[in-house]
Amino acid sequence: MAGWTCEFDAELWEWESSPQGTAWVFVTVPAEETEEIRLRSGPPRGFGSVRVEARLGGSTWRTSVFPDKERGYVLPVKKAVRRAESLEVGDPARLRLELL
Repeated sequence: MAGWTCEFDAELWEWESSPQGTAWVFVTVPAEETEEIRLRSGPPRGFGSVRVEARLGGSTWRTSVFPDKERGYVLPVKKAVRRAESLEVGDPARLRLELL
C-alpha cells in the first residue's frame, strides 16, 4: 500500500562481501516494520525488493529495501547521503521510509 510510512533508528553497517573500495552501506529495518512492509507492499519486484522513499536528516531519496535472510529488509544508504549527513559506518541514524 503506497503511502504507508515508518520511522526508526538504526546503525549503519557495511556489507561483508563488498569489494575493497566499493563498500555498500546499509541499515537494517526493524522486525516490526519489516513485517508491515511485507504485508503492505504487494507482489515483490526483482530480488524481492520494495520501492521506498527514504529520508535521513535533510536528505531524501528514492530507492528500494531488499530482503536479507538474516536481517529482514535492509536499506542501502548512498555515499552522497552519508557525506551530506556526516555519517560513517557504525553511526546511529534516524530514518523515515514511505512505501511507493
